Amino acid sequence: MQYRRFGKLDWKVSALGFGCMRLPTTDPNDRSRIDEELATKMVRYAIDHGVNYIDTAYPYHNGESERFVGRVLQDGYREKVRLATKLPIWKLESADDPEAVLNEQLEKLQTDYVDFYLLHGLGQKRWETVEKLNVLAWAEKALTDGRIHHLGFSFHDNFDAFKKIIDATDLWTFCQIQYNYIDVKNQAGTRGLRYAASKGLAVVIMEPILGGRIADPPDPVQALWDSAPIKRTPASWALNWLWDQPEVSVVLSGMSTMQHVTENVESASRSEIAKLTAEELAVVEQVRAKYQELCPIPCTRCEYCLPCTVNLNIPRLFAMLNEGVMYNRLGDAVKHYQRMSAEEQASACIACQQCEDKCPQRIPISEWMVHIHEILGEGKALEACLLPV
Repeated sequence: MQYRRFGKLDWKVSALGFGCMRLPTTDPNDRSRIDEELATKMVRYAIDHGVNYIDTAYPYHNGESERFVGRVLQDGYREKVRLATKLPIWKLESADDPEAVLNEQLEKLQTDYVDFYLLHGLGQKRWETVEKLNVLAWAEKALTDGRIHHLGFSFHDNFDAFKKIIDATDLWTFCQIQYNYIDVKNQAGTRGLRYAASKGLAVVIMEPILGGRIADPPDPVQALWDSAPIKRTPASWALNWLWDQPEVSVVLSGMSTMQHVTENVESASRSEIAKLTAEELAVVEQVRAKYQELCPIPCTRCEYCLPCTVNLNIPRLFAMLNEGVMYNRLGDAVKHYQRMSAEEQASACIACQQCEDKCPQRIPISEWMVHIHEILGEGKALEACLLPV
């Protein structure tokens, strides 16, 4: 395993971190049912092979991820890693709530302290909640009493909001951003990565493979990878593009199979900074352009939009259209969609827009629900329905 600087800390983090949002489950329709036997093997394999950063959060796997992490880090594994979890800002209603949530998390995690504690999913709106409830003053007390060792935040908004949050306090040790070769200008982007690093913050990367979407490319993208001077899997290309950048501290992967773990650990063991050639970087640029050309909806399947008010599976509907377009199998998507019940189809959306407030990608979900039904249910041409992203 290769290790990298973690901001200003006198500690080095493994190039690969284990994200516990997409653990294997025993029921594909129930995220709370973690396949504990397989997931335990995966996490402990990663730790045994040098991974020393484990990331979870209050809502992952419908609240069960933290409990699982607490169990998997028994038998001496807690001492081998630094543990990160997150405060769900959207759940806070009073200044007393952060204290109650942290104590609940410590109990679930079976630990007296969290190494890295993040304010979860900040953007301008949630930052206003942080300020209103004086969350930073509470966090400073938790840092002082040792239940939190380092404070940071995860982020989904634009660069201006990112800079404002970074500059608001000296309490930050690190931040976590969505970043990959597709999202160089989205959200914090490359500009945010470099700004955070310039302030001495460690930068943790989430969604390096866009929820797995860029690990299984359509034929036009795979043809570009096949033309590259060095042969790598698409996932390895994505990870190595990140590890090539000195501002990146650790790359989180939400691994859901043992194969993901073994391949990513192997890639991390060979990771280097500033080693990709100009020719290799040019191939990545070509792949980015091709994906942007092919994919209509920028959904990462993070599931923050769920549960839906009327129980629609929003990520599934988005994936149905995206995959139909990207893989040139729109006919299959239409057949699949039309086998769904009326309650499952996008036309059941009531446009309450509650999901849009939660979406990290700022997707106009209610508008897309209309167009998904027009395309997959009524046969309307895709080109007539594309929305700006």
